[in-house]
Amino acid sequence: MTQERANRSGFETRAIHAGYEPDPTTGAVIPPIYASSTYKQDGVGGLRGGYEYSRSANPTRTALEGALASVEDGERGFAFASGLAAEDTVIRALTRPGEHVVIPDDAYGGTHRLFDKVAKVWGTDHSSASVADTEAVAAAIQPGRTKLVWVETPTNPMLTIGDIEALATVAHDAGALLVVDNTFASPYLQQPLTLGADVVVHSTTKYVGGHSDVVGGAVVVRDLDLAEKIAFHQNAMGAVAGPFDAFLVNRGLKTLHVRMDRHCDNAEQVVAFLDADPRVTEVIYPGLASHPGHEVAARQMKRFGGMVSFRVAGGVEQALAVCERAEVFTLAESLGGIESLIEHPGRMTHASVAGTDLEVPDDLVRLSVGIESVGDLVADLDRALG
Repeated sequence: MTQERANRSGFETRAIHAGYEPDPTTGAVIPPIYASSTYKQDGVGGLRGGYEYSRSANPTRTALEGALASVEDGERGFAFASGLAAEDTVIRALTRPGEHVVIPDDAYGGTHRLFDKVAKVWGTDHSSASVADTEAVAAAIQPGRTKLVWVETPTNPMLTIGDIEALATVAHDAGALLVVDNTFASPYLQQPLTLGADVVVHSTTKYVGGHSDVVGGAVVVRDLDLAEKIAFHQNAMGAVAGPFDAFLVNRGLKTLHVRMDRHCDNAEQVVAFLDADPRVTEVIYPGLASHPGHEVAARQMKRFGGMVSFRVAGGVEQALAVCERAEVFTLAESLGGIESLIEHPGRMTHASVAGTDLEVPDDLVRLSVGIESVGDLVADLDRALG
């Protein structure tokens, strides 16, 4: 299937076919792992297929990048060694010392650390605002200095929903770009570029890879001028996805749609159980009509995802006990894999924001609902709640 035809096809077809055509020599239907650091040139400067050195380009990575661009409805995709490597490249490519970025007030702890401990030292300042409050985001923009409005939707771990179309308008009116971390939703459930975003970032470690066996990141853009800036910095900084990692992420992408529907099915039943349980004081899930961002999420997402957060009666000690008593839910960081995970954000993924405005409630438990038998998941949570 040609790239042009793939781009006109449905999501599922693009996830499987975009970015690669069967190998002309062998007919291989899956992109091979090109474990080569360098490539023979057809004369000095005569690059065969544009390949010279695998930091600059590798055929396995090229296939993944084409597929990522297609499923996000972007012009060009880029694969990185981690989600934070992708974020760092965006920051350095699109901001300069003395400029400013607006970030979520409940951002992923690693993203906050990157801005607060790395970009800030480099000279890029930041302030935070709730992605659910468009007016607050607008107020946080510093005219003439703000170059990026950076949002997660849903956020990690509070599952706050931002209106991507409205935030794009706010950013563009101020002469800034809108960057959306689409990790929690995945390209299957949400395509921010079609809603006005300029840049999408992912930790492909999560839902795109989907099997907890690879670390990776991605950037997708809808503007070719931005693409040139990202491409230059990707090559100059060098935090690229290796061929084996690119192969694994691409393999995961091909089944994303099947897995995400099962993640969503299971999450909805877990939420129904938790929402009716008196041992739980609050369930945070965009699919609940009581969620403040439910209507926005329903408009811009296909479904509501596999991430669930909840707060427990009994405070921090009970939250820790629930995490420790779970058996089918594995106590571990990360998310988006086929297996269900449970964690205490305040002491695990978000420990780096303790004592800041981004600190999360200490009675909060976060679930990444996997694709196991949902009856086993519900029974496990029932036992863990004590």
